[in-house]
Formats: sequence, structure tokens, C-alpha cells
Amino acid sequence: RWAGHRRVRVLDGGLAAWEGGLTREVPVPEPGDFVPRPGGMPLLDAADAARLAREGLLLDARAGERYRGEVEPIDPVGGHIPGAVSAPTTENVTPAGLLRAPGELRERFTALGAAEGTPVGVYCGSGVSGAHTVLALATTGVEAALYAGSWSEWTADPTRPVATGPQPG
Repeated sequence: RWAGHRRVRVLDGGLAAWEGGLTREVPVPEPGDFVPRPGGMPLLDAADAARLAREGLLLDARAGERYRGEVEPIDPVGGHIPGAVSAPTTENVTPAGLLRAPGELRERFTALGAAEGTPVGVYCGSGVSGAHTVLALATTGVEAALYAGSWSEWTADPTRPVATGPQPG
């Protein structure tokens, strides 16, 4: 969708959920006329993410212990962007690994602060699980912006503030 393609599909549950046959044959795609048009979905940079954490809703899609700064297996600093709200991606799916129903997700995101008219953004460690949360939000009718640089980019600049501990309230 970011590249402007309207017919994007996601296999809910990943390859484990595929019910068709599998092959090792590499298909030869038919020629097409698709021309990528970047910008079909909103993206954030670090300044946008900081602003959204203050003026809207910035969701941190990483595990809670990474958000709190208790564990940081990848980046040089643990914690979260000040003002961000913890929203682990694992809570977007059922125990079977399928995306929760839109009603369940709507309740979840509303409880986290995704109210009508509130701009929403998402980040994670490097943009992957954040994109999953953007997808989950889209199923509820909420368009969210992705901070693709995420925590890895945020912590690459030691002048950026870092918060630790649980979210207030």
C-alpha cells in the first residue's frame, strides 16, 4: 500500500496458516504495468514521532520489558520514546497466531487512547512489528503512521531523550 498498490493482501497467520499446496518451483511472473508511487501511507521521522508522543498517540509495539527498559537485546539503550504508550504486537493476535477480530482490536486500541480524531503513530525496534500494528489498526478503520526507523534510529542519536519504567497512570 505504501507504494500505491491497491490490491495488497496479507496471509493471516503466516505460512503456517496456508491451506493450499506448496512447491519449490520459482514462478515466472507475468509482465505487468504497475508503477510504484511511494507515499501511499504516512511515515514518521524522529521529530514527527516525538511530536506525536506529545500531541497524539504514539504506540510502542515492542514487548513490555523492552518498553520499560528492563531488557534491550539489540540497541545500545533500553526504554522508550517519552510519551509513547506500550502496545505489544503480540496482543494483536490470538494464541493461534491469527489477527484478532476488528471489534477486539478496536476495544484494545481505544483503551490505549486511539480515539476518533487523535493522530496515531507506531514504532517498534526496526519497523517490522510496528508495521503489523499499523495493519491491525487499519482493520479497525484507524490509519496510523509508521516510524520505520523506530527504536534503533531513535537511540542512534544520544541526544534524544529516553524514558524507562512503566507508563504513567
